[in-house]
Amino acid sequence: MGIRFILLVNKQGQTRLAQYYEYLTIQQRRALEGEIVRKCLARTEQQCSFVEHRNYKIIYRRYASLFFLVGVDNDEVCIFLYI
Repeated sequence: MGIRFILLVNKQGQTRLAQYYEYLTIQQRRALEGEIVRKCLARTEQQCSFVEHRNYKIIYRRYASLFFLVGVDNDEVCIFLYI
């Protein structure tokens, strides 16, 4: 279907902005955010910025002290251009 959620997270793992495009309860959102943020923050700069988690592909990018995370369907093909 496309993009399922967008998260903006700081380096400490605190969510600054969350936008979901499918229904999830508050508990499901907190659990999902915690799992994804831990995975992405633990990765080094030399690793690619694509992560598979549950039935999502997570594409993330760090700008200054913020991480921008986008969750898409696992079967979606995404093309991102780096500026």
